[in-house]
Amino acid sequence: MPSDQFILTLSCVNRPGIVAAVSTYLFNKNLNIQDAGQFDDSETGRFFMRVVFNAVSGASADSAAIRDGFAAIGRLFDMKWTLRSTEQKQRVMLLASKFDHCLTDLLYRWRIGELPMEISAIVSNHPRETYSRLDLDGVDFHHLPIAKDTKPEQEARIWDLVNETKTDLVVLARYMQVLSDDLSAKLSGRCINIHHSFLPGFKGAKPYHQAYDRGVKLIGATAHYVTSDLDEGPIIEQDVERISHQLTPDDLIRRGRDIERRVLARAVNWHLEDRVLLNGKRTVVFAG
Repeated sequence: MPSDQFILTLSCVNRPGIVAAVSTYLFNKNLNIQDAGQFDDSETGRFFMRVVFNAVSGASADSAAIRDGFAAIGRLFDMKWTLRSTEQKQRVMLLASKFDHCLTDLLYRWRIGELPMEISAIVSNHPRETYSRLDLDGVDFHHLPIAKDTKPEQEARIWDLVNETKTDLVVLARYMQVLSDDLSAKLSGRCINIHHSFLPGFKGAKPYHQAYDRGVKLIGATAHYVTSDLDEGPIIEQDVERISHQLTPDDLIRRGRDIERRVLARAVNWHLEDRVLLNGKRTVVFAG
């Protein structure tokens, strides 16, 4: 996105006049709408909107002034809203375990400018040597080992790092540890996880081998926000791929890694571009 853009997102109880109020406010401030998406959830009666705008040619725009002026509209419609300049890149912390395919992919996409973010830190319960073949580009790496009796202390350190590094988003890039209810609550709406889509059918070890034994014909992956309900948070993105009886368990694992990479990358990118709005246990995704 061009650096002179702003993104406004909002949700509220649906009622007449919301779009008119938003568009009129932006027009009166010499701001030009470049892209707009809206959704009226007839089941819940809530309205969702995402607007991308910039200053009219020759004019200037200040995010603080725009935010202060829009506050009155937010109060009038009792909105939950955010406003951000695209120059303000979100700070992202990546958590990983032994499997590094998602971590590697996110680092590559960040390196080539595909993901508009700043990486605040990489955290793993495995030592740095686990990723000896991976170029971390100077990103701070934190080895935080975990055991059953040290989990509270380890998670407390993760939370301290989130605050110390001013992290906006935490990504579990195949981090094979279950977050506690306490940490999940603290990271509500700003922690994304990725996992295979066999759940809840094939839980535990070797899910791809379980799928092979059952002769499944579709494999996939799911990216979702983390909640205290394990692997059942609001879904952001999913993808599947058809397979055949000719494939071995190792083939399924290899294809599963590819799906996990692209699903997680899309979910992270959409979050970074403020395209994902929470709607109770679901999400509204204004995908580009």
